[in-house]
Amino acid sequence: MLKAGRQKVRYAAAVLHDDGVRIGVTAPWALPRVRDFGFVRFEPGDVFTEHYWRDRWYAVKEVRGPGGRLKGWYCDITRPAVVTDDGVCVEDLDLDLWRSADGGTVLRLDEDEFARSGLAVRDPEAAGRALGALEELEALARGGGFSALLAG
Repeated sequence: MLKAGRQKVRYAAAVLHDDGVRIGVTAPWALPRVRDFGFVRFEPGDVFTEHYWRDRWYAVKEVRGPGGRLKGWYCDITRPAVVTDDGVCVEDLDLDLWRSADGGTVLRLDEDEFARSGLAVRDPEAAGRALGALEELEALARGGGFSALLAG
């Protein structure tokens, strides 16, 4: 994942499927320590099933604990994925969305970081696409979840 043109994080993942538009991978939590967001904790042993699109401005990541218990979905607003022999690469656009497993919590995240990024000035079209992607994901999250989006 890139952020502001630099590599933010890189980790090994296993490809589950690739239909030419959407690629799904699975990977363990990439950090050796716990990251507590307040609304969820990502920790060693968690497993992420990640979905990236070559034609959409987001990625959806299903998060399960070590025993398989669903924690929820973490969604990154990104430029469309670029898939090469080296892996999947997306550019993080600073907006995120969280939906808890029970659907009771849907949170828009990092809107302040997005505003500070200056994307709206540097690339207004990309900023508009990012905000539209966040709206689309929030509507899905509040409307019953990501099942239809991730099916197939």
